[in-house]
Amino acid sequence: MSQLVIVESPTKAKTISKFLSKDFKVESSFGHVRDLPERTIGIDIENNFEPQYVITPKAKKRVDLLRKLAKQADNVLFASDEDREGEAIAWHLLEILKPKKYQRIAFHEITKHAIDEALKNPRDIDLNLVDSQQARRVLDRLVGYKLSPFLWRKVAKKLSAGRVQSVAVRLVVEREREIQNFKQDEYWTIEGVFKKDADEFPAKLHAVNNKLLKKLEITNKEAADKLVEAIKTKQYFVKQIEQSEKIKQPLPPLVTSTLQQAANNVFGFSAKQTMQLAQMLYEGVEIPGEGSVGLITYMRTDSVNLSSQFLDGAREHIQNNFGTQYLPTKARAFKTKSKNAQEAHEAIRPTHVERTPASLATALERNQLKLYTLIWARAIASQMSAAKFANKSIQINDPADEFSFKATGSTLVFDGYIKVLLHCKLRQEKTDDIVLLPNLVEKDKVDLQKLNPEQHFTQPPARYTEATLIKALEEFGIGRPSTYAPTLATIQVRGYVEKEEKKLKPTPIAFTVTDVLTEHFSNIVDYKFTADMEDDLDKIAIGQKKWQPMIKNFYEPFIANLKKKDSELSKKDITEEKTDKVCEKCGSLMIIKIGRYGKFFACSNYPTCKNTLHIEEIQRASANNSEAVNGLLEEKCPDCGSPLVNKHGKYGAFIGCSNYPKCKYIKKENNDTGIICPECGVGKVVRRRGKHKFFYGCSEYPKCNFVSWEKPVETKIEN
Repeated sequence: MSQLVIVESPTKAKTISKFLSKDFKVESSFGHVRDLPERTIGIDIENNFEPQYVITPKAKKRVDLLRKLAKQADNVLFASDEDREGEAIAWHLLEILKPKKYQRIAFHEITKHAIDEALKNPRDIDLNLVDSQQARRVLDRLVGYKLSPFLWRKVAKKLSAGRVQSVAVRLVVEREREIQNFKQDEYWTIEGVFKKDADEFPAKLHAVNNKLLKKLEITNKEAADKLVEAIKTKQYFVKQIEQSEKIKQPLPPLVTSTLQQAANNVFGFSAKQTMQLAQMLYEGVEIPGEGSVGLITYMRTDSVNLSSQFLDGAREHIQNNFGTQYLPTKARAFKTKSKNAQEAHEAIRPTHVERTPASLATALERNQLKLYTLIWARAIASQMSAAKFANKSIQINDPADEFSFKATGSTLVFDGYIKVLLHCKLRQEKTDDIVLLPNLVEKDKVDLQKLNPEQHFTQPPARYTEATLIKALEEFGIGRPSTYAPTLATIQVRGYVEKEEKKLKPTPIAFTVTDVLTEHFSNIVDYKFTADMEDDLDKIAIGQKKWQPMIKNFYEPFIANLKKKDSELSKKDITEEKTDKVCEKCGSLMIIKIGRYGKFFACSNYPTCKNTLHIEEIQRASANNSEAVNGLLEEKCPDCGSPLVNKHGKYGAFIGCSNYPKCKYIKKENNDTGIICPECGVGKVVRRRGKHKFFYGCSEYPKCNFVSWEKPVETKIEN
């Protein structure tokens, strides 16, 4: 062995090995080998914030092997991913191994051409990228290790705060408060059905006395009925016809954020699940007869660029498989929206155009195939012709112009890029609900057949999904491609956010922590402050800023404010609130307290009286006539005969016996989701309770070992 190549994962090592001669030995570091220590802050604050790295326990055996191999090698090639995290891994390995000679090689795809080009163009480790990653790690450690204990002391144990996670939680909390404070308004619309000869078509009332109707102008049934009676008395004719052509351009190829959003919208994948699948496709999947093959380019990117090699291959594929009319005169180029995007990188695309989803249908697992199909189709569609629609708008008035109706319709004239999306069963725009309008000319008389007044209510803003939260973070400039998935996973694992019908809902403690941070540490959860800090990290990455002064500028006012708040605030100030509710057990007044799982009533006579009641039980009791004021249900416990009661525990709401702890009966939930197990196809997916959170498993366990932290989505892709 003369050359040792070190990558992060064994799968990547296996794929790369195929393209190298026997002079190269490819080994994996199995990810990070050094990090800040787990149980101490690991930062010498007095010595210019110098990090005190240690070899992680799980990496010690691997490091020993790499040290041995590095001593034997003439040259060590660090081939970790070409982003800040990958650059930091290479630097940490260099610091540990201290090889005789080393080079840094990087590539955006694991193909023979890319590996050969990387070997021809080795470089040194980019210390600016390393410093940027160090700055992020140190910042996050300082915030986490200093602010989290403050929350333990002042709110509840085991809480955590984070520079990006707390901002993400604030977004979810603020959206929930918008929903809670939303006041619903009633409004009505009126649709008429008109007829010309044998053709009927709908049109909506859009103006009265030449004044356009606003959305909420018809506010009740009486007003709608009055209009209907007046409209019925009129004759109608075609006053104006407008026709136009709409050109719809294809979307750019996928980047990290849009991949996560699209996979969530189309397949219901979480950001974490999407990135895990993409990592597999990038590092290599076993293809029969070929071995391990890298199928996509690097999945952490914010650039929409495509290589000239791919563009040539895509254009040839489009012409051969779809026809010349689907091929623009020249390759499309897209402009990256992110102001600090790495333009040298590429968008996420297939490594080989000819590897169609159909050709890989038997080689890939079900979810791998779904994600690959999405990536392949979006990359090909981005280089196809625009779609064309013929739009028609018909205005129908009475002779006095008192009432005006408008009918709109469109027809797909040329499918363009839509063709490949339809081919891959990924079409998202609806084409089956196009309104076809009859051939009319101006001044044609039309007959009003019927009127359909319809009641509506304004709707509150929707809760965030993972896709829309990622989009919001991206729009605010918070986080970067590598941070979205771990941030979303963290806020759920730590109990600040839970999923309800695929939507992100804040837990009770999320409101409390967000309020505390907003009031006392406003910059930590300030959108602009966090975005500006991301910009500073980007400037460090390109050598425009030094990382330690940036940390100092943040830390000194942060720690001064933390010390001030620690001395000023008591736990009672934050977590207790007096009430006039009387404890039904001892007659003392109850107080509202805040615990790990939200607000609850507790007796002020504690510890003599330990009576507690979750605040949601009181709210449910007052809202439901079948429940008593103290939260008791009419239903009796089958074990002891005491009333059952709504409770709230570590894993959320449940129904239990009011005679606890003497009786520990808990009413079983109906956990059958009605979804057929995607692994065995026999059992049903059921919701189960694990040690730390709920999960989904197969009802045929242990015959089938299917497990998922996310509720599976029944989605079928046909090729």
